Amino acid sequence: MNLALWIAAGLLAAVALTGGITKAFVPKEKLAAITGGGWTGTASVGFVKTLGVLELLASAGLILPAVLDIAPVLVPVTAICWVLLMIGAMITHLRHDEAKFVGVNLAYLAVAAFVAWGRLGPESFLG
Repeated sequence: MNLALWIAAGLLAAVALTGGITKAFVPKEKLAAITGGGWTGTASVGFVKTLGVLELLASAGLILPAVLDIAPVLVPVTAICWVLLMIGAMITHLRHDEAKFVGVNLAYLAVAAFVAWGRLGPESFLG
């Protein structure tokens, strides 16, 4: 179980890192032209960049607290935050007629929920 949770957190961290770098450093106009990025066309630059920074923080929060053994409770907290972010992403994609991306966000949500459940329950870092 512990290995499965590490793999899940690592995969989510890779997704968050990729998305965070893209949103934080790629111009909004280029993002809007990418498949699945149409929603950025109606969002402000500041909003997109903020999401990018949050995703970069999430990538660190899913791995570093446990690896460094400094406040490892931040791993499930970050996973819960990722669940909330994915709910927002699903709503956004639905509003912009990008329904095929809702399934991807739902899969990320499920992995994050697994990490949160596992790290708060059976394989908790707390005890």
